This record gives sequence, C-alpha cells and structure tokens, in this order.
Amino acid sequence: MNSTTTKAMKAAAAKPQSVGKSHEDATAAVTIRSINFSLDAMNGTPIYRQIIQQIEYAILSGRMKTGDKLPTIRSLAVDLKTNPNTIARAYSELEIRGILETQVGSGTYISDKKPEMEDDSLNRKIREVVGRFVHELRDLGLENREMIKLIEAHIKENPDHK
Repeated sequence: MNSTTTKAMKAAAAKPQSVGKSHEDATAAVTIRSINFSLDAMNGTPIYRQIIQQIEYAILSGRMKTGDKLPTIRSLAVDLKTNPNTIARAYSELEIRGILETQVGSGTYISDKKPEMEDDSLNRKIREVVGRFVHELRDLGLENREMIKLIEAHIKENPDHK
C-alpha cells in the first residue's frame, strides 16, 4: 500500500462514526454498553424502531448477552437527545416480546430469549452497513482493490473478532 492509502486508513480509523453534514441535526450517534446507537430521523424508520433494531443486532452479534443491563430510560433519552417516551416504547415492545426483562428498582436486562431476525431485515442492515463503509472509504480516496486488501488484512489479523 502506498502512503496515501496508509493515511486514508489511519484517518478512517480515527474518524468518529457520526453523521453526514446534510442532516446532522436529525441524527444522533452514541455508544452505550456495547451498542453503537445511531439514530437517523431522516431515514423514514421511527426512532423507537431504530432503537429496537439496534438492541436486537447487539444481542444477535453477541455484543450484549443474557443478564446485561441496559441504560435507564432517562439516561438513554438524554444521551440520544430524544424523548424518554420513545425509549420507553422501544423497551416496552422488547419486553412484551420477551427479549428484555425489567426488574422494578433494579433496571432493565437482556433476557435469555434471542430476537428472531427476519432474513430480509438482516440483509438490509448488512447492505446499509457495507454501503456506509464503502462510501466512507471512497471519500478517503481508496480504490476498490485497496478496500478489498484492507478488509482481507483485517480478517487475517483478527480471525476471532466479534
């Protein structure tokens, strides 16, 4: 790899995973307890649904496990700059489905029931993540071959990475 590629890779690693400039007021990105919450009011999916999806993805990917405690409704609402009722709605739906358990006075925890992810929903999420990743790397000046080499090198260096 040339020095431009190396600089671009370092810049990509150092660049925060936040929002595009076009609608930065409508987007929030916050990492809380193994979940990188990234909410986008402009994408057409309700905020509470985005929160549900991101908690489900964190459970399915193994970043959150049975017994892990979620942030309080109030603290998550403050961090995501959203209405506490939105967080409560997401938590409530996950609790009804058996994915979360709330213990009064103690908090909200991941239950032992795994979320069921529809194949099309999972594939759509994967395409979104890959699309953002490729877009970011292109913005940093990487060519397709350089991207592939970078990904292959990362997989070789981190074979057990989750």
